[in-house]
Amino acid sequence: MNSLLEKPVDASAFSPLALAFLGDTVFDLLTRSDLITQANRPVNDLHQAASKRVCAAAQAESIKKIMPLLTEEELAVFKRGRNAHTAGIPKNASSADYHYATGLECLFGWLYLKGEISRINQLYGEIRRAD
Repeated sequence: MNSLLEKPVDASAFSPLALAFLGDTVFDLLTRSDLITQANRPVNDLHQAASKRVCAAAQAESIKKIMPLLTEEELAVFKRGRNAHTAGIPKNASSADYHYATGLECLFGWLYLKGEISRINQLYGEIRRAD
């Protein structure tokens, strides 16, 4: 069971875009937590730094860094997210980056619902180490 949810959840029962919806927040929280613990700085500076790490291009690079570390099951979840049909692509992102970012978010949402917090931390740590 996940530490923040009251009841167990079948993570595989959700659509890839629903998982990405959750995973976006998980990745954002990790990023903001990482930034705030690095140094006490103005909130606007924190926001600017977070925006650079959470944009589609940066997330696409992030998944490429950790892809060799993914299990077969995790890779399949990423691919479900990457291949999901999205309503539109933001004007400041390429189609490829946006789909890769959606795959990363899908993976993080799936891991979160499975209660795999240590795995999330491990993968996020690898992303940060590669920077």
